[in-house]
Amino acid sequence: MKHKTLTLLLICYLFSFRLALAEDQPIPVKPAVPRGIWVSVFSAKKMLYSEAGVHNLIAQCNKAKINEIYLQIFQSGNAYYDSRIADKTKYDQMVASAGLDTLDLLLREAGQNNIKVFAWVNILGLGKNEKADILNKYGSSILTRDQYQRPSKISTSTELDKYYLREDMIFLEPGDTRVETYILTIINEIINRYPLFSGIHLDYLRYPSPIPFVPGSRFNKFGLTYGYGLMNIERFRDKTGINALDTLNNEDEYLAWDNWKRQQVTDLLRKITSLVKVKSPGLAVSCAVIPVTERAYSNAFQDWSGWLEEGIIDYVVLMSYTKDNQFAKEVVKSSLGHRGKGKIYVGMGVFLMKDNPDLFSNQLRLINDLAPDGVVLYSIDDLTDQVIGYLN
Repeated sequence: MKHKTLTLLLICYLFSFRLALAEDQPIPVKPAVPRGIWVSVFSAKKMLYSEAGVHNLIAQCNKAKINEIYLQIFQSGNAYYDSRIADKTKYDQMVASAGLDTLDLLLREAGQNNIKVFAWVNILGLGKNEKADILNKYGSSILTRDQYQRPSKISTSTELDKYYLREDMIFLEPGDTRVETYILTIINEIINRYPLFSGIHLDYLRYPSPIPFVPGSRFNKFGLTYGYGLMNIERFRDKTGINALDTLNNEDEYLAWDNWKRQQVTDLLRKITSLVKVKSPGLAVSCAVIPVTERAYSNAFQDWSGWLEEGIIDYVVLMSYTKDNQFAKEVVKSSLGHRGKGKIYVGMGVFLMKDNPDLFSNQLRLINDLAPDGVVLYSIDDLTDQVIGYLN
């Protein structure tokens, strides 16, 4: 009996000792999934037009537990930053209104609040800005065109426009080496001028994607496809001997042309990433992408799955903007299988759900349950008190 008592006391002592040791050890904390917000140049809140606006942006992010800001600073060929290359009229207006460079202020304030800021840059889309610097320099020859040699911005409607919804904006041709040089110059300027950015966030890195969409050039007679910019056609002909505008006659030629167009987008990304990583290895490169992989790959020629597989981009953000929660779930679930060597964030269209916060809450829960690598909300103007409540 005495031995049993001593044994019991010893067990209790050892248990208490282990418990005391455990209490002294820090409890591992699982890192929070990145939560971001897009801040568009069209924001009605005009947060970069005053010092108070910058402080309010930081305060809103802290309140909503947002730790990443995707700040649009190059849109439609306009620079909303201190540029010596592009038209910086918009930036000058911001500085005149605030009395200081609010972009520098935001980067400092965000750093002090452990919030990352990414430079959101529109790559191939120029909106409807027909006076963009690159157009003034080279003219319309740098624009991508459809198989009928029409640019993506509608100047005059035709019979076809009764059946196809084109993206009514100007798109540059990624297969034009002049476009590539211009874009790399813009990226280089941004990372040199603003070293406090945490990365570069690319947008419109693709060809136009009309609706309904056709899966590849072999269906050209049924729909619209782009990539028929003048230099792109010439370069493809020089390499293959095939005139893409006139002589695509069989499956192999269609495939060669589609792969060529897809490669022009990928090569542009590869050069952007290389430039960024050589200059600042710690900077992340991400891209907002069409979430449905088949449409992205075969119609917009945006092979983001291949980018991740090859490791030429750090992560993509799916533009999963929908009020259909089941569709959101299915798209995100299927997309997450394409992580490759990178990560996949989910972009949520809060602007569609701000008047129905319960819908937003349910969709957020569905997405979080699928364990993406991050969530980004579009946009800052739609961050209502009710939405913020569901984020806490």
